[in-house]
Amino acid sequence: MSYLEKYLSSVPFEDTKKSIQDTANKILKKDLLAGFKKKFFNELLLGEVQSGKTSHMFGVMAAAIDAGFYHFLLVTSDNTKLQNQTFTRALESFQEGVSVCGENDTLRFKKNMTLPSLVILKKNSKILKKWRNEFLDSQRLKDSPIFIIDDEADAGSLNTKVNKDEYSAINMNLRAIRDDANSCIYMQVTATPQAVMLQSLESDFRPDAVTYFEPGEAYVGGNFFFAKPDSFCIREIDESEIDDNKEENAEITEGLATAVRHFLLVASETSLLGKDTCSALVHPSVRIKEHNLIALKIRAHLNDILLNIDDDIQQKAFEDVWRDIRSSKPDFPSFNKIYSSVRDLLFDMRVNVITLNSESDASQTITKGFNIVIGGNTLGRGVTFPHLQTVYYSRTARVPQADTFWQHCRMFGYDRDRSSIRLYMPPFVHKLFQELNSSQNALVRQIRNNGLDDTHLLYMNGIRPTRKNVIDAQKLQLLVGGVNYFASYPQNKDLMLLDQIMSGFPDSEKMYQVDISLLKQILNLIDSACQEDWQSKNFVNALDSLAKMDEFENKKALLLVKRNRAISSGTGTMLSANDRLIIQKHLDKIVFVMYRLTGARNLGWNGTPLWMPAITLPDGYTFFKM
Repeated sequence: MSYLEKYLSSVPFEDTKKSIQDTANKILKKDLLAGFKKKFFNELLLGEVQSGKTSHMFGVMAAAIDAGFYHFLLVTSDNTKLQNQTFTRALESFQEGVSVCGENDTLRFKKNMTLPSLVILKKNSKILKKWRNEFLDSQRLKDSPIFIIDDEADAGSLNTKVNKDEYSAINMNLRAIRDDANSCIYMQVTATPQAVMLQSLESDFRPDAVTYFEPGEAYVGGNFFFAKPDSFCIREIDESEIDDNKEENAEITEGLATAVRHFLLVASETSLLGKDTCSALVHPSVRIKEHNLIALKIRAHLNDILLNIDDDIQQKAFEDVWRDIRSSKPDFPSFNKIYSSVRDLLFDMRVNVITLNSESDASQTITKGFNIVIGGNTLGRGVTFPHLQTVYYSRTARVPQADTFWQHCRMFGYDRDRSSIRLYMPPFVHKLFQELNSSQNALVRQIRNNGLDDTHLLYMNGIRPTRKNVIDAQKLQLLVGGVNYFASYPQNKDLMLLDQIMSGFPDSEKMYQVDISLLKQILNLIDSACQEDWQSKNFVNALDSLAKMDEFENKKALLLVKRNRAISSGTGTMLSANDRLIIQKHLDKIVFVMYRLTGARNLGWNGTPLWMPAITLPDGYTFFKM
């Protein structure tokens, strides 16, 4: 039995098993064998947040063993809980067939020379440097390739000193391990590829290829929680709670108290069903002081509930939340039965309030029990919260980063009860996540259709795709909505065909509504004598991005056409004052302008008429591209 077959036999669900098989076969046939012919080959494995990336990367690893790879290094975020979680899963998945080593298992690594080896490390410069020496001393990579799996590849691995012409410590150590090997396959695994995709063409960490895998049917993700119109599971809280939660002497806020009641009710149903695991997540800010303060308030509130369990006002507050759950889950147990279970949970002290942050006890377990987990950045990447049914999220940022905020979506996953899950957040935070979901959908559609090279990242103004320090600022290209772009030195590839296409649009002061596909057809027939002035391909890609956004599903744009224009070559302006005013009235749309120029020699042209394009993308959006 092959390693892949053996691994798949441990996967419980048939649709997941098939997805892993397809992903492994696709990468193996398309990329891994090609990678044998190169010194380095970078593969991006893209999934959704908590959609099964670990099982897929283990499946690819098993297929790679079957293909002849023998040495594997898996690096995780610099998070002890995540590293332990991955290490435990690897031991369970490969059992005796692979020598699985943690960061302190140097003896095991040296002794087991006959089995394929998998070393699992945190992205920590000291640990990586230590294990680089272990690889060198063992001589294992002298004549053999190494397969590096970079889990959460957009975090920690990339060069944070790219704009200083230096290398950051973790990036330098990963680079060194890769360079020591005879050859290397480097598989970057993430659900938020923004930082990876915005690596420059010269970067050694820019992917050569990408494979996206679909989540299984049971997966609950962005399109469930952050759809438009609003999902039934969203409960908006007052924006004042963001500040009120920070007040030491203030009582628990109403929104947070309601979220606690919801958790106690769904946890009680879980208990009645004979199960022992249910989670709530409270994500208020990045500040540890606030995590500890909110933990104190929740503990005090739980004690208050137990002390006043028979109080009519309190029962009424629980009954309101119970009715809310019943609105989406009619078979939820009767109020008397569920409220009695709440009493038992609290009396038996089975509800745990846990803080997870850089100062908390890393040995705390969240895989079992009825847990209300409070934290910040630690909640945002990699760590799984089983049966997560209640989320209270009030974190804000002056300039939100798309990848950071999307990683906070720990409510995504497979073991969620759709009918009773609830998200408590302020309206503006809810809107932010809706915009991020729309952008994520557009990104995935582009990658599936176009691959990496023709994909733009598209975000509402005020949202940054990723952190600045891992992006080469000199090579980042921005197309800003609401700004008019035009070609000062246009070249028509086929004037007759352009004339034929434009013949259906007589000169007019009004806008024609046209399909985005028509604009792409026109753009593909126009080039520029100066590539820095205009690149049609970039605008085609931007239009593709917009066409895949939920807001532009009708795929329509506005077209303005004018002929017999006398404009000089290399002009600093194209639009007439009147046309500029027309465009200003439609800044929420894609507006495309086509002027047919006389092409007169005295204006710097060659005497042949030509078409000059201009485009204004919708105001409020920014397109990012390397």
